Amino acid sequence: MNNMINGNITSIEQMTESIGKNNSKNVSQGIYNGPSFADILQQKRSIEEVISDSNVQTTGKLKFSKHAGSRLEQRDIQLTDEQMSRLEEGTDKAISKGIKESLVLVDNLAFIVNTQNKTVITAMDQDTSEENIYTNIDGAVVI
Repeated sequence: MNNMINGNITSIEQMTESIGKNNSKNVSQGIYNGPSFADILQQKRSIEEVISDSNVQTTGKLKFSKHAGSRLEQRDIQLTDEQMSRLEEGTDKAISKGIKESLVLVDNLAFIVNTQNKTVITAMDQDTSEENIYTNIDGAVVI
């Protein structure tokens, strides 16, 4: 870098070559103390392991979208602690089966849940759902 500032390096190629030489000197002199390629490769994790350790799994709590909150209020749906626990249990089961957009049925209540974000998208009860048709889901869980 000093060479570039002092005007001794005039191109990116020269800078790359200079940096490469410096790094190879450090490695050959035993200065590099990081993990070896083999160590890094052994630490490689599958996408399933990464997802299972992700925030979605560890937060444990469901969120309600603004839309779902307004639907609960509009339809005067009051969730008991036991129903909320069952909704979370149903969501966890959907996640374990790889469902991304799940219909979770709890008693006479229906919830569409985005499992990747652990977010309830909408909520309804059987009294307000005229046709009982649910779209844009790829799985259902009855709890």
